[in-house]
Amino acid sequence: MNSAELRRGPFRAGERVQLTDPKGRQYTISLTTKGFFQSTRGSFRHSELIGADEGTVVEAGEGRRFLALRPLVSDYVLSMPRGATVIYPKDAAQIVHTADVFTGSRVFEAGLGSGALTLSLLSAVGASGHVLSVERRPEFAEIAEGNVTSWYGGDTPPWTVEIGEADEVLQDLPEGDRDQVILDMLAPWDMLEGAAHALRPGGVILAYVATTTQMSRFVEALRQSACFTEPVASETLVRTWHLDGLSVRPDHRMVAHTGFLVVARRLAPNSEPLTLTRRPAKAAHSEPLAWENDIAERTISAKKLRRVRRDVAHRADVEASGESDPGIRGKEIQEKIESELQAKTQEK
Repeated sequence: MNSAELRRGPFRAGERVQLTDPKGRQYTISLTTKGFFQSTRGSFRHSELIGADEGTVVEAGEGRRFLALRPLVSDYVLSMPRGATVIYPKDAAQIVHTADVFTGSRVFEAGLGSGALTLSLLSAVGASGHVLSVERRPEFAEIAEGNVTSWYGGDTPPWTVEIGEADEVLQDLPEGDRDQVILDMLAPWDMLEGAAHALRPGGVILAYVATTTQMSRFVEALRQSACFTEPVASETLVRTWHLDGLSVRPDHRMVAHTGFLVVARRLAPNSEPLTLTRRPAKAAHSEPLAWENDIAERTISAKKLRRVRRDVAHRADVEASGESDPGIRGKEIQEKIESELQAKTQEK
């Protein structure tokens, strides 16, 4: 079943459903033929939703009700199993737009994580494009592949995942092979030589970084490389509004800073960047630029990573069978994890 068919028609056993109660609380479940949803807000059997149209309001006893809809991609990325922190939907949307990821684009993505950004990149490039994702950790790549496959079903746009060092993969690409190079990693400034090689003239390089220190260092490295246009940096803030008759006001909570986007474009060979004409800020370069040398990667415990891998495998079994019982994918991943643990024990 292709990705379009997965999002249309009545609810089916094995697929995800997002439930919303009258107070706006949301619950994501996978429907199974014998499943039972239970919460403090009410309960019902999954069979009451299987075969029902999307947008159904199900009765959960004592007058309690839940609205059932398929999750949007913005809902999915925030609820899917994850090994690494996901790129928020607001940032993924800006990345696709700012980097001009068009239908047919050939995109290089460094830092696959849990696959959140990849979902949006694949949707943008379509069947005529290609996304090449590079991830250093095979466990993260495994989780990301499971998340992407779950979302697209058997209709995933052209996508290649490689395990290894992003800079080496960039250098091995044909010169000018990529339209966009998107970097979600701790030290994107280390990728500039490879990015300059792989990007076509006019192609876009975009880095997603969390701190001002990373942003400043990447910008200065872009300038020193003399291969790219003057970089532009931004962040995106999203604030929802309370709407109730004449009571219209901003909500007290908002999705504020999550990361910075730094964007530049590849210059033509043998061309020099334009010289800045604006007056520099006082003391901006009064002393040598210094950055933290030790940038630590956020760690995830081995126990949590194993749990996420099992969750991804179990979800794949549920989607395939419509049953909650353990399936072949879950058994395979359990055997793989046990083999890895045994190998580590022997190493000690």
